[in-house]
Amino acid sequence: MSDVTAKVVDRAQRAIDPAEGIAAVSDPAFGGIDVFIGKVRDFNVGRPVTGITYDLFEPLVLNEIQRLAAEIEATFGPKLKLYVAHAKGRLGIGDVAVVVAAGSPHRDEAFRACRQLIEAVKHQCPIWKQEHYEDGDSEWSEGCTLCHADSEPAHEHHH
Repeated sequence: MSDVTAKVVDRAQRAIDPAEGIAAVSDPAFGGIDVFIGKVRDFNVGRPVTGITYDLFEPLVLNEIQRLAAEIEATFGPKLKLYVAHAKGRLGIGDVAVVVAAGSPHRDEAFRACRQLIEAVKHQCPIWKQEHYEDGDSEWSEGCTLCHADSEPAHEHHH
């Protein structure tokens, strides 16, 4: 079984530190470490955003991350270290919402495992996001339901 570190970080208590993810997946036998850092942006689906609130049931999310890690291990083999930290609570613009890291003997596996893990977390973990908008309105979503490729023609959004 690959080595997996999964945590939920209550934003009211502390911020997510990407350095923890790098340390968690480091190993003298590894030549590749890949890290994804997701931050709160100030504009989404055509609306100015002032912040985000994440809500989740921690035991369920942590169990799902363990299950997802087992799937990734089945694809890439057991010589992986994986790390996921996801924020819970209210975040402001620029705050770190999620860090996913993968370490492996070779860079290709690290890149691909990290990408597969962040996409799985976004699409399969029961994490609800409430975006707060400049006009005072807000909207709840699960996963990528606030992401629509046709709403932001300036960039592509692939999953």
